[in-house]
Amino acid sequence: MSSMYLSEHERARLRRVWVAMMVSLALLALQLWRIQVGQGERYETSLEQQSIRRVQIPGPRGRIFDRHGVCLADNRPNYCVALYLEELRVAGKRWVSVGDAWKLIQRVAAVIGLEPQLTRTKVESHLDNRKALPLIAWRRVDVPVLARLSEASILLPVVDVMVDADRVYPQGASASHLLGYVGTVERGNEENGYHSYWPDMVGKGGMEQRYDELLRGEPGGRLVRVDVSGFKHDQIGFRDPVPGGDLVLTLDGAIQRSAEKAMADVVGAVVVIDPRNGDVLALASSPGFDPNTFSPSISVETWTRMLEDSRKPLFNRAISGRYAPGSIFKPLVALAALESGKANARGSFDCQGYYEIGGQRFSCYEGEIHGRLDIRRALELSCNVFFYQLGLQCGLDPIYHLALAVGLGQQTGIDLDNETAGLLPGKAWKRIARGETWRDGDTCNLAIGQGALLVTPLQMAMVTATIANGGVVYQPRLVLSTRSRNSTEFQEVPPVRIRTLRWSSDHLALVKKGMRDVIQNPSGTGHLACLPDVIMAGKTGTAEYGRKGQGHCHGWMVLFAPYDQPRYAVAMVMDDAITGGVSIGPRMRQLMQEVLNRAGEEHG
Repeated sequence: MSSMYLSEHERARLRRVWVAMMVSLALLALQLWRIQVGQGERYETSLEQQSIRRVQIPGPRGRIFDRHGVCLADNRPNYCVALYLEELRVAGKRWVSVGDAWKLIQRVAAVIGLEPQLTRTKVESHLDNRKALPLIAWRRVDVPVLARLSEASILLPVVDVMVDADRVYPQGASASHLLGYVGTVERGNEENGYHSYWPDMVGKGGMEQRYDELLRGEPGGRLVRVDVSGFKHDQIGFRDPVPGGDLVLTLDGAIQRSAEKAMADVVGAVVVIDPRNGDVLALASSPGFDPNTFSPSISVETWTRMLEDSRKPLFNRAISGRYAPGSIFKPLVALAALESGKANARGSFDCQGYYEIGGQRFSCYEGEIHGRLDIRRALELSCNVFFYQLGLQCGLDPIYHLALAVGLGQQTGIDLDNETAGLLPGKAWKRIARGETWRDGDTCNLAIGQGALLVTPLQMAMVTATIANGGVVYQPRLVLSTRSRNSTEFQEVPPVRIRTLRWSSDHLALVKKGMRDVIQNPSGTGHLACLPDVIMAGKTGTAEYGRKGQGHCHGWMVLFAPYDQPRYAVAMVMDDAITGGVSIGPRMRQLMQEVLNRAGEEHG
């Protein structure tokens, strides 16, 4: 119909419709400009946030060495067979089903000749939570498997070989309690700004845990573009991870192995200290475990077996075991009596096989009668009756304060978790813990290292080192130097001197001579540890535990060598011993023979 036949009213309506259309088009154009130009950057950023996924790649863990550069903890390439499930999709299909993925896994398994290492449940979990990551179907594959996979690569375009890192301990079970172990850490999605991640390793014991922050590498990452379903399109960015820092320990791997060999068939512990600076040369707890079984994860069966083992292989007896020291405490009693002026080199007591006080009889070991003895001879023969009387003559306070000064009743400060302080009983402790006053019988028990007194092997090694070096109390040093991330230089960790005890040289010489007689004289309780070519000094101990009369005893021996210029201070303890001299002596002899022979070769 021609507009000339339209009425004025109809033409007005058309004009209004035309204006409305023009206004709508103008508004639409304005809105498009605002979205595409005015706020384009904002929407582009939002789009990128929705389509880009950040994948974290953990950095290689730092290494741990002994003082001679022998590697104790390292990383090993772990070749994995990975499947890119998003590449299974075909045109028109939006999702990959668990069935599709499982068929692919079965197909690859037939090619490489290995059974699948995962289940359909794990495949389903991966598709639900980690589609931007490849699915690791096989770990630790060997060269023949890689060769078969390479030959079939054309038929299996969605399969790839990736390299992960395993924590390995080249020395096996050696120094396991000291080194500790690692495990994989679980994180939730979106943690630390990442949408998904490769499993990272975290220290879960020993030096691995104590220095985890230093050893752990700095993560790298990938930027992956994904679609709305979460499937990967391409990789648009990559940042290399940074290896963690390194540790050099004071540990001497050869001495550590010798210490472990000396205790291989029994339950106990050995600690070897350099008395010149407090360096820990060996720290062994028996039985031990192989930390390689924890990497990357330990099986439920192995973990259960360790927990149910009555010998407690995961327990570090060297720093956490609490033992009555028995007669290895007597050199401190002798020093306390001498330094307090309550005894002298010429003083003596008579031993008739027992000592009575307050109607209670305190016996010498197996009622042996030693006759009249001075301090030096009493140390050699380990006469209990002599030390009952010396302890009473000295009194509790000098013994207590000297024991406290050399580090008993408190942690040594070693760089390991779960160290125990032991127990140094005194008047206040007995009043609070038992609601009783301190009695002379308590002093008699303390004077021979029995009663409530409890120590660790590490504490007694440090006490022996203090006697050997003339009174310098060191904090045990485990770390010789460290190298931080992004650095090529190692920084030395200096020794820490806690205090110097101003002992009389004559008093110290007397006690040392008594300890020398323990080993060097045929009648000494530690003579079974004697070596033909070197003079050593030490003390044996036998401490009853459990119900009285059942015959359960801990065997002890402490020692320093060589006598004139001590380089080694050793403490060794064994569960269920006959006596310290009989059970520990031959083992100490074996250990020191190897240690001193090796030292002679190094200095020769």
